[in-house]
Amino acid sequence: MTYRNLSACVADLERHKHLVRIDAEVDANLEIAAIQRRAYRAGAPAMLFTRVKGCRFPMLANLFGTMARTKFIFRDTLRAVEGIFRLKLDPFDAFRHPLRYTGVPRALWSMLPKSVSDGPVLRHRCAISDLPRLISWPMDGGGYVTLPQVYTESPDAPGPMQSNIGMYRVQLDGPDYEKDREVGLHYQIHRGIGYHHAQALRRGEPLKVNIFVGGPPAMTPAAVMPLPEGLAEILFAGAMAGFRIPMVRQSHRTGGLPILAEADFCISGTIAPYQKPEGPFGDHLGYYSLAHDFPVLRVDAVHHRPDAIWPFTTVGRPPQEDTVFGDFIHQLTAALVPQVFAGVREIHAVDAAGVHPLLLAIGSERYVPYAGERQPQELITCGMALLGSTQTSLSKYVLIMAHEDAPSMSTHDFPGFFTHMLERTDFTRDLHFVTRTTIDTLDYTGISLNQGSKLVWAAAGPRKRQLADTLPGDLPLDARSEDGGLAAAGGSFGDPRLFGRGIVVLRGPKHTARRDEHDPAMHALAARLAHAQGLDGLPLFVVVDDPAFTAANWENFLWVVFTRSDPATDMYGAGEFTHCKHWGCTGPLVIDARLKSFHAPALETDPDVERRVDALAAPGGPLHGYL
Repeated sequence: MTYRNLSACVADLERHKHLVRIDAEVDANLEIAAIQRRAYRAGAPAMLFTRVKGCRFPMLANLFGTMARTKFIFRDTLRAVEGIFRLKLDPFDAFRHPLRYTGVPRALWSMLPKSVSDGPVLRHRCAISDLPRLISWPMDGGGYVTLPQVYTESPDAPGPMQSNIGMYRVQLDGPDYEKDREVGLHYQIHRGIGYHHAQALRRGEPLKVNIFVGGPPAMTPAAVMPLPEGLAEILFAGAMAGFRIPMVRQSHRTGGLPILAEADFCISGTIAPYQKPEGPFGDHLGYYSLAHDFPVLRVDAVHHRPDAIWPFTTVGRPPQEDTVFGDFIHQLTAALVPQVFAGVREIHAVDAAGVHPLLLAIGSERYVPYAGERQPQELITCGMALLGSTQTSLSKYVLIMAHEDAPSMSTHDFPGFFTHMLERTDFTRDLHFVTRTTIDTLDYTGISLNQGSKLVWAAAGPRKRQLADTLPGDLPLDARSEDGGLAAAGGSFGDPRLFGRGIVVLRGPKHTARRDEHDPAMHALAARLAHAQGLDGLPLFVVVDDPAFTAANWENFLWVVFTRSDPATDMYGAGEFTHCKHWGCTGPLVIDARLKSFHAPALETDPDVERRVDALAAPGGPLHGYL
């Protein structure tokens, strides 16, 4: 079944027991977000909240909360979309297996948007202050739209074929915004809207923006699909929807930019020639993104359809509902990876590490097949290619291994992958840094907003060490003064724990260094490890604030290590050296994964709100059996 609007999708999901209506009053201020996060963790149905405190619009949670439900929503078009991707990979497969592609011609026709003169979204108007004011975390700076479809067109080449649809945070209110006239538009680095904005500034023209909420469910994955620059997301949305997406053509009613005819809401406006503070907001790395100046949208109109529903999600430390988006897109596009990145066989942007901080990859090492011993060469080319295009360019750590060394290895096997890397890495040779470069806007580990470093860590060839599965009893963690006390320069390190084979997690002193500075205590620790005996099987030491938490499981380890460290600033090494601007070390590698003095705070829930949700989920409560 194809859904032309969100209401049709909601009705069908309810018929098939994939959605429940919640008629008890709920508060959009923290409470509904806490419910949504629990619903996702519980694998609950989608939830339509019909009574939102102080708001006349119902709110829809957990629509894409499970992979099974996501595939159910697109059950009639998924095969055809997969066929399009397969044909891009191998056009002649259609001749070998024609029955696989019976739906492809219709899907290709559906990719073309349809121009219409009117649509349900234009039936009614309201104000920004009438919209649901969703607050997800206690320190959030205002209400914001969590599932927007931000539509712009190229000023140089107007029309849907050069349009962009992105999911950028939209702040609806706050002390710095003029009520009902301004909203914040947080578009991060490396986003398609930025190219359109640059064109408009060059031309001396204002950039028109339409923000759609709701509408055909296919518009949501389209807004987060990592498509190449120049390929419009609305084309992908049509293929996923199974019909040509109707767009109300430009007129005085639409503010000069097409409007999604079946959208539930549309906020129309123009980017102002000034910025204002946006944030703070909880984000998908598990921390707050702090207040920074971002573009402002001057609002011209807010339209909505008669039966408008406000879909939403919340973001926070993974996994969350957006984890399903990532897995869904990965399944659709995994086969295309070798075509997009020559020599790369598999990639995995690790959700547990916040997606962009860590990319695991498997590539080929074929440059010198006649060599007596394989070493990273093609892998380095592959790693640089991953950092050079599409959304993988936002990756901070790229760990890449050679397929030839372990043909059955998967990037989803964290213990196996890290063991393989640590067994084979030559730390004097295999770490390749890119410094003072652009990084993800939400990543606060760098030297400034949008700026930090990246690392390509490549491993190929035979095993170089046997990893230890026990700790030595005399790790030289602390420097001692002559009277037996702790030396000030050495700091206080302790509570070492073995996490996996070859990985030591230990507690470090509270971080006090300034941004863009090495910590002398970490250099001192690395120096002590350089003189220690019996560490050949322990090539990686990680310094954290809470070793018990970090070492509890792989999810905690990946989150702490890769969301709290910048490669160039926070990597140290026993026997470290710099030779002709290449950094390496002869002994264990040491990563400082403590919370830094300049980091944004981690997300924490409100205990009072959690107790209210407990009551709603208790026996006899409206959410009992779902959370």
